[in-house]
Order: sequence, then structure tokens, then C-alpha cells
Amino acid sequence: MFLNYFALGVLVFVLLVIFYGVIILHDIPYLIAKSRNHPHADAIHVAGWVSLFTLHVIWPFLWIWATLYQPERGWGMQHTDSTQHTDSTLRQLEQRVAELEQKQTNPPQTPPE
Repeated sequence: MFLNYFALGVLVFVLLVIFYGVIILHDIPYLIAKSRNHPHADAIHVAGWVSLFTLHVIWPFLWIWATLYQPERGWGMQHTDSTQHTDSTLRQLEQRVAELEQKQTNPPQTPPE
């Protein structure tokens, strides 16, 4: 008799662990998106709940969606060579500073009246 109740208790415990484990599992992409300040974090959270009804078929796609966004560089899909733009801007600024220094050391001569 004791073993029957013990087995029932173990069965209930295992079912509760599985139930809450699945609920925690569906929230992982949302937690990733939230920690990265993802602009679609709420949509990922809702899609995570929807994935419970689809037996987590869309869950890997939510994981990918949440991890693609990087706060410091956005989506990171395109590769832009910003060093070339920075170098040309730096050269223009250096040229402008040299012109201003030249004007400061050699002020324009005004003809006497």
C-alpha cells in the first residue's frame, strides 16, 4: 500500500517537473531577446507561447530570431566598410586643421589706407 502512494507521488512529481520544464523552456528565446534589448522581444514572447501549442516546432526559429540581434551592431546582416568612410573624414578634418593653423600663423595682410 505504501509503495502505491509513493509511486503516485513520484509520478505526480515527474509530471510537474516536465510541465514546468516545458514552460521554462519556451521562455528561453524571450529571455535572450530581453537581455539583448531586442526590438521584437514581445513578439518573441508571444510566439513562444504559441510554440507550446505547436509542440515547439517553431521554437528553434524563435531562438535564431532572438540571437540574431546584437545591441551594439543591430542585426549584423550587412557588412559595411566604415573604416574607409572614417579615413576620408579624418583626412578632411586634418586638412581643415592645417588650413586653420596656416591662417593663424600667417594672418592676412590688410593694405594700409
